[in-house]
Amino acid sequence: MIGWDWETAFLWVCDMELIINGEQQNIPVGTITELVEYKRLEAQSLVVELNRAIIKQEQWASVQLKPGDRLELLSFVGGG
Repeated sequence: MIGWDWETAFLWVCDMELIINGEQQNIPVGTITELVEYKRLEAQSLVVELNRAIIKQEQWASVQLKPGDRLELLSFVGGG
């Protein structure tokens, strides 16, 4: 099977323990993109910090999350 491996399959079958905005959560995702989609967040106004590093949006699909990762998901809303 091209583009598929056991580690990726394992991540889809099992929930992963992540700390999101200070709260421990078990979520069945593998990448930041999948996390954003799973949580139904607006990607356009979202900033993601992973283990104290800001991750650029164009990198989200390639960044594999690992159990115990700490994420801060920050949404910015304009107003006046």
